[in-house]
Amino acid sequence: MLAKRLLHLKDRHPIILALPRGGVPVGYEVAHELEVPLSILLVRKIGAPGQPELAIGAVAEGDPPEVFVEPRRVAQEAMDTLYFETAKTREMQEIKRRRELYFADDKGVDVRDRTGIIVDDGVATGATMLAAIRATRRRQPAHLVVAVPVASADTVAWLRAEADEVVCLSMPVNFMAVGQFYIQFPQLDDEEVIRLLKEAKNFGAAGHL
Repeated sequence: MLAKRLLHLKDRHPIILALPRGGVPVGYEVAHELEVPLSILLVRKIGAPGQPELAIGAVAEGDPPEVFVEPRRVAQEAMDTLYFETAKTREMQEIKRRRELYFADDKGVDVRDRTGIIVDDGVATGATMLAAIRATRRRQPAHLVVAVPVASADTVAWLRAEADEVVCLSMPVNFMAVGQFYIQFPQLDDEEVIRLLKEAKNFGAAGHL
């Protein structure tokens, strides 16, 4: 369903940038339908002390890394700088581990002057997606799109101020968590991500470096 909403971009020969792990199966289906390359964008949420699922910020891969801080959350949690910096360092180490595991020596695809479509399985607070948008914007795409199956209306409005285009299939009123809108919402492992990336190697092969 999400891929069909993106068919108007097919002639632009876009690149799908999926957010692991949950966004990879969604990105895989979109890339397959549009017959375009599938790559990944590594972003990690920075959770509050004792509440790892509550995002107070996020960090995305890059040189330098793209760091987003949610000032209201930080103030609410009375966050100190040491905690945030320690958490950021830990998540950057995980990003490095995943980059080496998922891609090894493969540089992936270049979005400069092309249409980049960032795909995830849904958006809750928007912290990780915002970091992803800003990190991708630095890579100078011609057009930057966010595409997700589900998100809250408030978050979508927030993302529209950052992306060139936002495609969201559903914006339910009672949004609590992404998983509540899936019949099946298993936790993917690294092996599944690697398998999907390998299978997608032939999607839009001309777009690979």
